[in-house]
Amino acid sequence: MITPWEFASDLFNPNLTFLSRALAAVVISSIVCGVVGCHVVMRGMVFIGDAVAHSVFPGLAVAFVVGGNMALGGLVAGVLTAVLVAVFSQNRRLKEDSVIGILFAGAFALGIVVISRAPGYSGSVEDFLFGSIVGVSDHDVMMGTLAGAGLLLVLALFHKEIVTVSVDKETARASGLPVLGLDILLSVVVTVSVVISLQTIGNVLVLALIVIPAAATRLLCQRLGSMLVLAPVFGTVCATTGLYMSWSINLPAGGTIVLTMVAGFFVCWALAGLRGRARGAAVSV
Repeated sequence: MITPWEFASDLFNPNLTFLSRALAAVVISSIVCGVVGCHVVMRGMVFIGDAVAHSVFPGLAVAFVVGGNMALGGLVAGVLTAVLVAVFSQNRRLKEDSVIGILFAGAFALGIVVISRAPGYSGSVEDFLFGSIVGVSDHDVMMGTLAGAGLLLVLALFHKEIVTVSVDKETARASGLPVLGLDILLSVVVTVSVVISLQTIGNVLVLALIVIPAAATRLLCQRLGSMLVLAPVFGTVCATTGLYMSWSINLPAGGTIVLTMVAGFFVCWALAGLRGRARGAAVSV
């Protein structure tokens, strides 16, 4: 097992440039998904995050079959599913989780059927399903940076409106806010953040980048503003540690990063418990 100093040295090795690109990619994904995840967790829409992440698959499959850009294909499929979820969920006789379950299963099944018709599909598609740090290019890093900056700008501009809808949708509708438009906007933001993270951590595990940092910092923070700062920090530290462990012990990067985040979540859970006991003891005194 190499030391952290040797890992840092490898990052600047001109023969291992893919490693520095992989680190840049996971840091970008961690920052963007950390902020997006706070809204997802506070809104209680983790299931839609899972659905959008998996609904990207048919877009990847179609793009592979026709020889197109797989990231673009995944983005189109994810956005289309997110819009359909938001539109169908406006019907009060249908619960949102029912709509998500139907579209999630349908989209993934469509992806399986489409990809089964393409010979020799396993290599390229597996890179997107399970991630591939060696496959991250300079173009991927640049596009991820631009897309991530755009997402953070959108969330900053519509922060107040999105939070208002998250707190009480009926009150937001009575106040004249475009609830459907804001639902679609947040779902599209989730979709784009998923696509940004596909190449590094993969379609199957990308939900962890969105949910775990936000859920862990929720245990320690009372205010959304604090979560929006700490969640990207938590994600970046865990992702960097996971990439180091993966490189050091020769483990799959995506799985190692997610396991590191899960360990970080348990640390936060323990710290929150200790803080609660300390406050209880102080009150009793």
